[in-house]
Amino acid sequence: MLSRMRSQIVHASITLSVVASSAVAQATYFPPAGTWEKRAPAQVGLVQASVDSAVKLAIAAESPNPKDLLANHLASSFGQEPHGEAVGPFVVRGPASGIIIRRGYVVAEWGDTDRAENTYSVTKSFVSTTVGLAYDRKMIRDLKDPVRQYMAPIVALKGAPASGAALAMVPPNAAGMTRGLPAGVEKGTAYDAFEVLEPFESEHNRKITWDHLLRQTSDWQGTLWGKPDWADRPRGEIEAWKVRPRNEPGTVYTYNDVRVNALALASLTVWRRPLPQVLREYVMDPIGASNTWRWYGYDNSWIILDGQLVQSVAGGAHWGGGMILSAKDMARFGYLTLRKGKWGDKQILSEEWIRMATTPGVNTGYGFMNYFLNTGKRSMPNSPEQSFTHQGNGANLIYVDPVNDLVVVARWITSPRALDGVVKQLLVGSQ
Repeated sequence: MLSRMRSQIVHASITLSVVASSAVAQATYFPPAGTWEKRAPAQVGLVQASVDSAVKLAIAAESPNPKDLLANHLASSFGQEPHGEAVGPFVVRGPASGIIIRRGYVVAEWGDTDRAENTYSVTKSFVSTTVGLAYDRKMIRDLKDPVRQYMAPIVALKGAPASGAALAMVPPNAAGMTRGLPAGVEKGTAYDAFEVLEPFESEHNRKITWDHLLRQTSDWQGTLWGKPDWADRPRGEIEAWKVRPRNEPGTVYTYNDVRVNALALASLTVWRRPLPQVLREYVMDPIGASNTWRWYGYDNSWIILDGQLVQSVAGGAHWGGGMILSAKDMARFGYLTLRKGKWGDKQILSEEWIRMATTPGVNTGYGFMNYFLNTGKRSMPNSPEQSFTHQGNGANLIYVDPVNDLVVVARWITSPRALDGVVKQLLVGSQ
């Protein structure tokens, strides 16, 4: 009898535990497309005065740089670098904007959160997401595989399509000449509009793996879309920097947008379809993003893929292009990463991928691009060590805090440290 009672008690305990877990899971709110429920701060454990003060801090910390982002680029250190000319689109931004999400609900907004604007290196997080989607589908077998195993020679258009689109579908033969030339076109003319790219075939680049590119430790060497790797944030004397000895892949972290563009191109060749289409089908539509976001490449980043002209998108947006989207769409992506890749009953990105993306590499403050980690609270001393940010120039920031169940998007704020002050104020008196 006693044994049966114990069994019933254990069974009841397990049942209650399952019910409780189910209730917690059901309580997690995921906003449907086109709307996002708002709640008063007190309803989600925040203090109204603290929220108001945090918003004022974010607005007061707006970047003083020009709102015309092309003019801003040309006047910046990026525009003054070798090969620093803009080759992708820039918009004219609005004032500082942002949004605070606590426990899934909107508690505050400022500025125009529907306005689509350049997000610069936040784009990197979308590049790595397309790689994650391929990895989850076994299209990439192992992140330690050399990237070259997944790459065929790439036929790229020289210049913008307007100068060569009429001949874009005339493929070169093995001798480098063309077949089936239109009447009046001399031999060789069409081929002169193309170049063959093999970005992972040099002695150094053959050793580069997906993990190296994702963690920005590849030291990839070459020129892509007219931008040499050495031209992005060169150190010291330029001529010496060009010929410096290469670091063994995986040993040294270097933030470099040319290499991010190489990863975007590699992901494109794996998917064999434009990355914006991949992102829309598998991420942005399922999480209810708006229809106003766009992902652009450069004027000269066009390749022929399966008989079609396809633009390889910009991965870091250093020279224009990249993801142009609203603060609300940024918040949805941040919320997806807060929920470990899950949206409602769908696992958009695997928990394994989010875990790897938020695991430190050689740079202990960086996971996969573009997950900036708060290891040792070095980046944001007033925020939990488990927090991380998707960061872009401007600054464009998506703060993700699993400890406080919090996502904060801050656009055109001066720095991550300024955002750290906003978060500190936001959480005063929180529960």
